[in-house]
Amino acid sequence: MGRRRLRVPFSDAERAVVWQRWGQGALYPHIARELGRDPMAIAYVIVRHGGIAPPSRRRAPRVLSLLEREEISRGLMAMESIRSIAQRMGRAPSTISREIRRHGGKATYRATVADADAWALARRPKECRLSIHPGLQSVVAEKLRRDWSPEQISRWLLKTYPHDPDMHVSHETIYRTLYVQARGALKKELVDHLRRSNGVRRNRNAKRRGLGRGQIVDAVPISERPPEAADRAVPGHWEGDLLAGNKTSNIATLVERKSRFVMLIRLPKRDTRSVMRALARRVQKLPSSLKKSLTWDRGLEMAQ
Repeated sequence: MGRRRLRVPFSDAERAVVWQRWGQGALYPHIARELGRDPMAIAYVIVRHGGIAPPSRRRAPRVLSLLEREEISRGLMAMESIRSIAQRMGRAPSTISREIRRHGGKATYRATVADADAWALARRPKECRLSIHPGLQSVVAEKLRRDWSPEQISRWLLKTYPHDPDMHVSHETIYRTLYVQARGALKKELVDHLRRSNGVRRNRNAKRRGLGRGQIVDAVPISERPPEAADRAVPGHWEGDLLAGNKTSNIATLVERKSRFVMLIRLPKRDTRSVMRALARRVQKLPSSLKKSLTWDRGLEMAQ
């Protein structure tokens, strides 16, 4: 039997990158290469939430912060009274007393442990609106079965029940309830009635920007290419493309726009790193006057 791979949990910073890049339209392999992770691990994070980024967690101003808990810990070590600690912090004595009692008492209270425990206990998922109002849930499900879009349903509810806020729901809430099945208010098969029935939700703006398969990171649009390259007046502007054969038979072509001079470059692989290294080795042999710009298509070999 093969050895099982150790699963390393994602940090908060890594999760933020995953959702940022997913919202921009990047695919699992692109995000995985950027973070040095397995694409299946990226897919697990995204599919688990239906392609919808979970809201970031924030502390409410009324709750104790880590700095305040450290102040409590120092006060206890100095044998101060609870009332004295509370007065110095501008908090009610009952708040300080409850905090100490909840996290082990005066003898064992530690600020970092108490803060971590409080942060974990504060994770309370908000109940879905469609599960709170069964009548609304029934109407939305029926309209979805008739192939209505969530936008149509939301507008229809406002017109049909103008004075009943319990029968109002935004189209975004309907989408979230469908894609994040942990909410459990709408059956998963209703996703098939959407006009774009994907397993996970993608960012609509990202699709309009053309991000997706083969997207080049930080790409410069062809409209920003120097005018002299477009009219072929000055040599040194090149066009490149990849001729893909099998796994070991790949050729990059470089065509100089003015003279139409062609260079063929054999590639060991067609991933971004291999292609860029091969191009760099060949281009370095050219005189500086012939190294002005390179225009490439949006092939997957330039994804990074």
